[in-house]
Amino acid sequence: MPETANPSVLPNKQPAAPETYSRKNPFPGRLLVNRRLNSPDSEKDIRHFEISFGDSGLTYEVGDSMAVYPTNDPELVAEILEALDATGEEAIAGNRGETTTLRKALLRDHGITQPTPKFLKAIAQRASAAPLLKELLEPKRKQELDTYLWGMEVIDFLVANPRVTFEPQEFVALLPKLQPRLYSIASSLKVVPEATHFIVDVVTYTSHGRLRKGVCSTFLAERCSDLPAPIYPAVSKFRLPEDRDAPLIMVGPGTGVAPFRAFLQERQAIGARGKTWLFFGAQREKSDYYYQEDFERFIADGFLTRIDTAFSRDQAHKIYVQDRMLEASEELWKWLDEGAYFYVCGDAKHMAKDVDAALRLIVQRQGGMNVEAASEYVEKLKNDKRYKRDVY
Repeated sequence: MPETANPSVLPNKQPAAPETYSRKNPFPGRLLVNRRLNSPDSEKDIRHFEISFGDSGLTYEVGDSMAVYPTNDPELVAEILEALDATGEEAIAGNRGETTTLRKALLRDHGITQPTPKFLKAIAQRASAAPLLKELLEPKRKQELDTYLWGMEVIDFLVANPRVTFEPQEFVALLPKLQPRLYSIASSLKVVPEATHFIVDVVTYTSHGRLRKGVCSTFLAERCSDLPAPIYPAVSKFRLPEDRDAPLIMVGPGTGVAPFRAFLQERQAIGARGKTWLFFGAQREKSDYYYQEDFERFIADGFLTRIDTAFSRDQAHKIYVQDRMLEASEELWKWLDEGAYFYVCGDAKHMAKDVDAALRLIVQRQGGMNVEAASEYVEKLKNDKRYKRDVY
């Protein structure tokens, strides 16, 4: 008699492995909060965003970034279609070989703002009214070309050269793929387990008589309330020390303050008691002191030891975070000598260089070293992973 299975005994069922979210498989997040952090009289539009990922299992560490896949501005897409004399319903091959329409490709798949060298070359070859562009495309004139292109986008060249025509497939082949944008995460999973927080500068400006918009920042600020926000975590080496009580010095002006809000949330959640010192800078204290209430609460709760602020436009001469560092040279050197970790987040072109120069000067003066010895000290901080930068 054949053996029969006992229906009361079920095979062991292994739990499904959590899905991995990545560049090829972003999670369709939902925008929960879109709040302006500075006052309307500020020269910038800085927003706090919160995107829910629910019980998806998406995970990250403080110090990581979150990538956001935007879609393009539908109004700009419509302008480009009009300039191309296209309806948008033209069938083309998409990035992944599937058939799509020109409108969908311009909305979802391609960068439609910054002109590529291929696009510029195509315009120069076809437009009799663009002899200067043809000359500037010579390799030796790159700097002049960059100056010429400042504030110009694809739409400007299409409008300025109405006789230049492109077939739909030919046109999208001249455009780059639409890339995700990375934002430093401003929250800890231990405090906010089902969402991620960002602080974002919403970019808008006028050039050549036309309003320009940052692709992803305005996607979040203007168009994301009714659309999914595709996200995935991007792992970083910008990590807290293994010693949870190690002292931290954090330099984060502007939106560069994001990971340090996350650091402080994390340290409070795990009960870390090491000293923490934040240098924060922005234009004006009254209108641009982002997360002021959060930092005051961290101070009151004993998880932020000291905060030095630099508001550049509140006095006749501009004051920046590196100036505050130099003013506090003696104390900063004591912290470093006690084993503090030094973190910098924000603008790479100017701020990070100026902060690095100030750090080297502090080490030189307070440590009684010559330039070479101070440089060796700072390089050792880097090698020991006590000097970390997240700059962009």
